[in-house]
Amino acid sequence: MAEIVIDTYRCSGCGTCAEMCPEVFRMDNMMEKAELVTVAPQITDAVYQAAAFCPEKCIAVSP
Repeated sequence: MAEIVIDTYRCSGCGTCAEMCPEVFRMDNMMEKAELVTVAPQITDAVYQAAAFCPEKCIAVSP
């Protein structure tokens, strides 16, 4: 099963992923970093697009 990994150290908190795919990503208000909405979200084309458009390249989808 594929898994989404967010490198919060590299995350700049721009919010691109949350704007592009709000059903999977959201911004943590306290840390100002991206996080997953649920533990095991469904991986869709929107997830891959959000990862591709991340300016810091901190989102990875592992097989």
